[in-house]
Amino acid sequence: MRTTLDLPITMLDEAMKISRHKTKTAVIIHALEDFLRKNRIQKIKRFRGKVDLNINLDVLRKRT
Repeated sequence: MRTTLDLPITMLDEAMKISRHKTKTAVIIHALEDFLRKNRIQKIKRFRGKVDLNINLDVLRKRT
């Protein structure tokens, strides 16, 4: 999809240097993927301490 964006060139140049991506599109895609990944991690962290797993791995793996 084509979209017109008004981005600060200094930020974009710095991001291109740091990430070593050669195109502006690649930098933006990488940034979006990173944002989504971090958001998913935050959603998973909300369950910390709320899920009670009482699992006996020896029984599940049929070890006696």
